[in-house]
Amino acid sequence: MALKEDRWIRKMALEHDMISPFVDRQISKFSEKKIISYGLSSYGYDVRCTDEFKIFTNALAGNGVVDPKAFSNDCFISVKKDICIIPPNSFVLTRTLEYFKIPRDVLVICLGKSTYARCGIIVNVTPLEPEWEGHITLEFSNTTNLPAYLYAGEGVAQLVFLQANEACEVSYKDRLGKYMGQLGITDPVV
Repeated sequence: MALKEDRWIRKMALEHDMISPFVDRQISKFSEKKIISYGLSSYGYDVRCTDEFKIFTNALAGNGVVDPKAFSNDCFISVKKDICIIPPNSFVLTRTLEYFKIPRDVLVICLGKSTYARCGIIVNVTPLEPEWEGHITLEFSNTTNLPAYLYAGEGVAQLVFLQANEACEVSYKDRLGKYMGQLGITDPVV
């Protein structure tokens, strides 16, 4: 596998609709307003999140246990805001503004941005498998004892693209993966 540089990412985004909408350079300012950067970087792409958030609240958890096999949407409060406040020692789900179509010979790894990590806000490391497509559901944990902000429309995570020497034998699409084609924030599915 080889790490892919900005020229390859730009070509795949423009010619094969791999990232939509696609921002072909790093944006770190909007007019005179400072923002957390997003768009094409040297060896990756910094994604933005929408203004749709699902905030976890243990007050609504039915039996007091989080069960990935029987997760209840009742554990979330849905909000639509430009700034999401993540409660202390809790987490929030959101989704990328961008829609992805991953090629059959590519694996993408979603990593956190250092700006958030240095504030104790951690994004879950997630792979985007070959031939997966959709909006990425992102999980952000606030590891601090204080409420924390997450900004919609600004950079929240970085994607790193790895291209294999040949296409995989069985892709996510071939396996009929359970998160294929997701359009909104997607809860856990077993």
